[in-house]
Amino acid sequence: MALFWCTEALPLAVTALFPVVLFPMMGIMDSTAACSQYLKDTNMLFIGGMLVAISVEKWNLHKRIALRVLLIVGVKPALLLLGFMIVTAFLSMWITNTATTAMMIPIAQAVIEQLYSSEEKVDELVVDRADKSECQPNGNAKQLTENVKVTPDNEQKHLKLCKGMSLCVCYSASIGGIATLTGTTPNLVMKGQMDELFPGNNNIINFASWFGFSFPTMVLLLALSWIWLQFLFLGTKFKKNFGCGRKPEQKEKEKRAYQVIVSEHKQLGSMSFAEICVLVMFTLLVLLWFLRDPGFMPGWATISFNKGGKEYVTDATVAIFIALMMFIFPSELPSCNATTFNLGKNGRIRPPPPLLDWKTVNEKMPWNIVFLLGGGFALAKGSEESGLSTWLGDKLTPLQSIPPVAIALLLCLMVATFTECTSNVATTTLFLPILASMAKVIHLNPLYIMLPCTLSASLAFMLPVATPPNAIAFSYGQLKVVDMARSGFFLNIIGVLVITLAINSWGFYMFDLGTFPTWANSTGKP
Repeated sequence: MALFWCTEALPLAVTALFPVVLFPMMGIMDSTAACSQYLKDTNMLFIGGMLVAISVEKWNLHKRIALRVLLIVGVKPALLLLGFMIVTAFLSMWITNTATTAMMIPIAQAVIEQLYSSEEKVDELVVDRADKSECQPNGNAKQLTENVKVTPDNEQKHLKLCKGMSLCVCYSASIGGIATLTGTTPNLVMKGQMDELFPGNNNIINFASWFGFSFPTMVLLLALSWIWLQFLFLGTKFKKNFGCGRKPEQKEKEKRAYQVIVSEHKQLGSMSFAEICVLVMFTLLVLLWFLRDPGFMPGWATISFNKGGKEYVTDATVAIFIALMMFIFPSELPSCNATTFNLGKNGRIRPPPPLLDWKTVNEKMPWNIVFLLGGGFALAKGSEESGLSTWLGDKLTPLQSIPPVAIALLLCLMVATFTECTSNVATTTLFLPILASMAKVIHLNPLYIMLPCTLSASLAFMLPVATPPNAIAFSYGQLKVVDMARSGFFLNIIGVLVITLAINSWGFYMFDLGTFPTWANSTGKP
């Protein structure tokens, strides 16, 4: 399965079905036990989160949020770059990084093209003024003509800004996904593997605990990425990048680009009833996730849905509940006005359509990921049942002589390199069971290596084929592979260092990583 996932000889989801056939034939697990791995709590969390994300996309709420933030940030080069990065990262926390990139790249390109076209108009104006000044003895003609000669440089600057903007969007989409448990699929793989391999872990990984660790990590990585991309594509004149000492023609150029964002926002009109409902539901979902079991105080699920010390409600329950509400709530306010009745063919009044319908879900739901997650869980369970995990862990015993900090750093570098060539889901699915076994053998807290390696699987910055956001950005034509490789290589190093810092600072105390927990001795069997 590892070979097939790495080479993609078969679709990833098809390879994920191998355990259903092979495990019973090999005597590892019976068919019922193997099949039960394909729709676990984590899969339902993914489905519920995706249903809410599809609702947000359907009613264009994500685009409204993006344009509103850009209107606040403005179009000064450095702030424009930062604005697109913040918006993209925030949206990628809740909806797929592919959908986020597909929406943000065209907006970014439209703004950049407007900046360039405005600059050309300014240059044409300079040429006209130079022509008129040729017969005047005031000496201004030479100065104006010199201004015209900067046009090739302007073209080069425009190209670099286009590259920087495309890269900032696709990189931010990957970075933003690490902040929430449902932000990207590897996070859910991590959650599922923890629950599968260590069933007595006391729900140590949930939405609130993941956010508490990963959100600061994401913010720090996003800030350093912004500085790196600004240095690479805007130069070191930071005052100029922030709009200090701008010329009048520069102000005019930025004003025209700002109008592009304004016109895009105006086209959306005022918020519809459906958008307001989706926004309320989305906000409710996040609040319920955070307050279910925040850790520092009893959560609503701990108080109301707890029997005999066992919690009956999980993050998946909340996600599915809000998703069901999307299918029930109407997208329009019901009206008794006879002129607004929606009559069917039989003359009966039809109710307004719901916020979400199954046709839309079928078109946008990545069902292949559900099978891919299930295949990973089945593979982990089979490795445990067959003794493969224990054998691999024993082979890695010599790592006890290496300091834990060095182990985490080396493993993060290895995963970050590996994920450039394979799917990040396949990478985490393959590595996490092995890392869990190794941690048990050398008596290291499994979270100390599983958590940073999961985040490192999202650091796919170097190649267009590494992740869909990179491919989307590359498809717009201004980028070359060498551009992405050059900027992505250094960003990979930054990402690994930031994640290593996070797991050895606030993460170390959040999850008490200095001790070997009792739940880590579990075999995964009931």
